[in-house]
Parts: sequence; structure tokens; C-alpha cells
Amino acid sequence: MRPKDERERERSRESPGAADAVAEGVRGVGPGEIPGRLCDVAVDLLPVSGASVSLYSDGLPVQLGASNAQAAYVTEIQATLGDGPCQSAAESGAPVLARDLTAGQDVQRWPVFAQQATAAGVRAVYSMPLGSETVCVGTLDLYREAPGDLSDQELRTARTVAGMMTVALMALPHVEEAGRPGDKRWLSGLATDHDQVYQATGMIMAQLHIGTNEALARLRAHAFAHGRTALDTARDVVTHQLRFDEDP
Repeated sequence: MRPKDERERERSRESPGAADAVAEGVRGVGPGEIPGRLCDVAVDLLPVSGASVSLYSDGLPVQLGASNAQAAYVTEIQATLGDGPCQSAAESGAPVLARDLTAGQDVQRWPVFAQQATAAGVRAVYSMPLGSETVCVGTLDLYREAPGDLSDQELRTARTVAGMMTVALMALPHVEEAGRPGDKRWLSGLATDHDQVYQATGMIMAQLHIGTNEALARLRAHAFAHGRTALDTARDVVTHQLRFDEDP
């Protein structure tokens, strides 16, 4: 093992480069563009094909931005299933590295997610928690089309980007969320689509006379059974194209 002072010198050399790249990536852009720009920076700095950033509210990942359609889709798969590396990282507050979704322990840990992710062309996922040592507020999710690990240096870069992303997101405007005194929703307007998931969950609760967790589970289960995302299914509920009290 290398001496501690050598590791510290390496970190001090690397972090400013990553920090400078993050700062340059968001220079001059509006608040609504920042999450997507930060994902682009992560892809530029790391050997990954895509990245997404999500915040967590009531156990549901709210996707704020993604570098491409593939990353956005695989993130939505995890939201629909309520399972996957990003969910595990959010729950543990520690990085979760799914190095090979085609075989081995990662497939055993997330069998359904692994099957759907590989079908979408993703074979490795690295999820970095956002927040502090005591509170995780979301994840930076990195996707790669080939199995493999991150080197120690790459993992440090991923941690640095996640740290800078947390700072950048926390600096954006906050607004009070209606009906929840003292609670603040981050990045008002960026997660508008996901408001439909909460609205649909409330409608399912009323239709079936069940609690929030069961209503969300029913929404996810229906989406999975019909090969759709939770967000698409929620839109059908909100627009009255789907009722759960009529669901066979």
C-alpha cells in the first residue's frame, strides 16, 4: 500500500482538474441546464458511455438530467423496479459498483435490473451518492457498455465529480413545496414530469383505499408487467386512461 502522504498528493493533483472541468462545464448556463451539463462533464472525465443525476424523495428517484437517451432510460428502469445500483447507493450512502451485469454477483444481486440494463446495452453501472457523510440526497449514476472496473484514480475522479455536483445542485434555487410545511423541493421545474408519479400514486391510493407505499408498489408492478416505465404509467393514470380499481 502506498504511503498516506503519496495518496494525498495524488488526490490534490487530481481534484482541481475535475473541479475545473465541472466549473467550465456549467459556465454561463441557466439552472435548468446544469444537471445535464454536469452529466456531460462526468462522461468527458471518465471511461463511461453515459451518466444521469437523480434526487430522492420518499424513496423515489427523481431524474434531473442525463447525458443521453440510454442513460435516461436505464435510470428510469431503476425507478420503475425500485431496485438497482442507484437505489442501493442511495440507501447505503456509499458508492455501489456493478462491474459486470452479464454474469456473477451483480446479476445475482439485481437479476431483473441486470437483464433489462444489458438489453438496453449497459453492462456496468457505477453509482455515486450525492450529499454528506450522514445524508444522501441522490445519486450520480455512470453507465458503461462493456463490463469492467474503475481504477483507483477513476474512482477518485468519480467521487470528486459527485462532490462538485452536490455543491452545484445545492447552490440552485429552492422553493417551498406546496402542502409540505418546512420541506423544500430542489430545483423547481426540473422534475415536473415526476410530479405526475406522486399525483398518480395519490389517485391509486384513493381508488384502492391503500397506503402510499403500496400504491407506489402497484404503480411500479403494473409498469413492469406491461414493459413500460413508472413515469409513462403515471401519465396514463393522471390522464384517466388507466384506473387501478378497474385493472384486471
